[in-house]
Amino acid sequence: MRTDLVSEPGDASRPNEDFAGVGLPASGQGGCAIVLDGVTPPDGGTGCLHSVPWFTARLGGALTELTVSGRDLTLSEILSRAIGRTAGAHTETCDLSHPRTPQATVVLTRWDATRFEYLVLSDSALLLRGPGGTVTAVLDDRLDRLPRSALATDALVDANLRNKEGGFFTAAADPAVAGRAVTGSLPRHGVRALAALTDGATRWTEKFREGDWTALFDLVAKEGARSLVERVRELETADREQRAFLGRSKTHDDATVVYVEL
Repeated sequence: MRTDLVSEPGDASRPNEDFAGVGLPASGQGGCAIVLDGVTPPDGGTGCLHSVPWFTARLGGALTELTVSGRDLTLSEILSRAIGRTAGAHTETCDLSHPRTPQATVVLTRWDATRFEYLVLSDSALLLRGPGGTVTAVLDDRLDRLPRSALATDALVDANLRNKEGGFFTAAADPAVAGRAVTGSLPRHGVRALAALTDGATRWTEKFREGDWTALFDLVAKEGARSLVERVRELETADREQRAFLGRSKTHDDATVVYVEL
């Protein structure tokens, strides 16, 4: 198994809110890859004493442990338990009902000798390459399908769409959200490689239109994860003045790429 992992903050003066990990069970059979993109809150309160990096570290650690050791659990069950465990770590000190309580997007994968499983929640991306070279994107596109007018302000999003029916879902404090994730499984021989990416890295395709998902996958496979992040940074810097037109709320975002050849 070959792995390549890069996670870079969008602003060197601020902590990286992403989490990434690759795990192997003690048996040496199979493995897992995990990517979380912490949701940066707007100015104002979140009802929580803890930072987004604190949350993604806790949730990511729980997901890693449960995915490696809990072979009898589905990925949805693993996410549910990890959210519950993380919520339990600060429920007595924080208002976890606040719409901006720390939260994250999730890409979770697991494989063994016979099966490959995946879970995607919110707008991070999972790309899978099959034995014939075809690249398939596994996406939770609920946020993309919402009208721009509904996303006009943070207040509108929080009141009507965030973790609500008809809107979109993230991993926050409610374990039941695990049932909203995009999940599936494939025969193990049907997946030769994967790339899991936060939206700070998928800007190369989704915002700058430098190439489709196959071109992005090829770039990571041939030149490495860092090359993709560096290219995104160059595009962001060159296009700083047009970020509002492209729908980017900030010039640079935390960017994480995990690439695995199975």
